[in-house]
Amino acid sequence: MKKSLGAVALLGVSALTLAGCAGSGSDTASADSAEIRVWLVGTDTPQDARDYLVSTFEDENPGSTLVIEEQQWTGLVDKLTTSLSSNDSPDVVEMGNTQAPAFTSSGALLSVDDIEEDLGGSDLLPGFVDIGSWDDTLYAAPYYSGSRVVFYNTAMYDEAGVSVPETLDDYVANGVTLADALPGVSGVYFPGKDWYNALPFVWENGGEIAVENSDATWDAQLSSEESVAGLSQVQDLMTNASLAAKDGDETESWVPFRTEQAATLSAPSWAYWSIVADEDQNDTAVVDTTGYYALPGMDGGAAQVFAGGSNVGIAAKSAHPDLAKSALKIMLSDEYQTILAEAGLVPAKTSLGDKVAAATPELAAVIADAAANAKLTPASPNWADVEAQGVMQDLFVNIANGGDVAQLAADADETIESILNG
Repeated sequence: MKKSLGAVALLGVSALTLAGCAGSGSDTASADSAEIRVWLVGTDTPQDARDYLVSTFEDENPGSTLVIEEQQWTGLVDKLTTSLSSNDSPDVVEMGNTQAPAFTSSGALLSVDDIEEDLGGSDLLPGFVDIGSWDDTLYAAPYYSGSRVVFYNTAMYDEAGVSVPETLDDYVANGVTLADALPGVSGVYFPGKDWYNALPFVWENGGEIAVENSDATWDAQLSSEESVAGLSQVQDLMTNASLAAKDGDETESWVPFRTEQAATLSAPSWAYWSIVADEDQNDTAVVDTTGYYALPGMDGGAAQVFAGGSNVGIAAKSAHPDLAKSALKIMLSDEYQTILAEAGLVPAKTSLGDKVAAATPELAAVIADAAANAKLTPASPNWADVEAQGVMQDLFVNIANGGDVAQLAADADETIESILNG
């Protein structure tokens, strides 16, 4: 999930276990007057897709209407927790992929096993199906995905005398060299709260965030020797290669890259459009000087990167579950998913993957390499609370400010274990 979240009480999501089970089994109002509410988060879903969803739903369900209510990633877990347990629940909700287990495990979402084949069946992204399922039941279908790729300014690389890196060590060294050679420019733009881009350094050094023991408890491992080695590389980049705010996040990170204040940016593949095809971007220079590569691994090849993206499900308390299923089918249709793909998002269906390549052919190979090595956070129902409490964000802000990496990692491990095993 490419998301940053606000605070939410640890008991918030678990409270849904009882509240979410009270969903109705059939539409309680006449379809002639029913209004379906769909929560989409942020601006990643393009307007063309939104328009298609509304018009197609209303054509297929005469007399009913569909309203899209845009939510923000910040504080989403808290808002979903409250809304999905209320008597005024939205009908269809988008959530970050790493947030899904909190809601699939709590009874907050309606099973969509009965329409899984209509949604795409075996064509759906398998990793997103897994994280959207609980106890072998699908509750949150894949919506879209996107692995992080590296965008770089070819002219700045030439000026600093660096080339596309072959290893992760080269990537770090390049960042420092670029920052030294180009005053006022971030060699690698890396704000302190951007833990999504920090995870590959942990994984590539052989570390993990947390692993599940045979007794179903979780062992946090950010303080392991391997993880600390990766975190130390992150600190090198944040302190010696980046001019981004130490307490800043990755929101609109393409802006400094597009305005030539950064030579390198690691971002989800869909950031392509914000960099080179933004409606306010009149200067074509950035288009001509933008190159792409997959973040390199420790020993070459493509690194394991965080698999951003979303799942989408139906509220267990939806007053109109049949109409909600109709809306969900449209969102997983080839037509709708193709619109997402043409906007730079990796579609929920593997068979439509080439549509992304058709939209951004120069990125096709890079996206494929990155996606092949994408990885998710621990599949615990309590992981959403780790995110919501800002544990990872706080860790990397402190790392960016030059704190002791080993001690900070040990403190984070203690907090993560208390949440995952709570």
